[in-house]
Amino acid sequence: QVQLVESGGGLVQAGGSLRLSCAASKSIFTFYAMAWYRQAPGKQRELVAVITSTDSAAYADFVKGRFVISRDNAGSTVYLQMNSLKPEDTAVYYCNAKYSSVHMGGPFGSFGQGTQVTVSS
Repeated sequence: QVQLVESGGGLVQAGGSLRLSCAASKSIFTFYAMAWYRQAPGKQRELVAVITSTDSAAYADFVKGRFVISRDNAGSTVYLQMNSLKPEDTAVYYCNAKYSSVHMGGPFGSFGQGTQVTVSS
């Protein structure tokens, strides 16, 4: 079981930027994909962005053009660069490791503890 530790969250004004990091206890190249999810109070956890082991990335419509998912060459950290933040982006953001293609169908695999992102208007 991989350990995932998120960092980089905080309070930012609308229009600002944050970069989230996810440090994994083992090489992320061993997983089918890595993803970021978020969960706002009273809402379901939703997929934000995903990057596969072949470097293919995909984004939820509500973050396209604003967020970028990437990983370091050492293969132990995944990032989420968040630009042009909006108050509706306020949520706890979770890093996710997907072990197989089956996990691509939903919030499956391993999750970290999450990091709070708060965007003020």
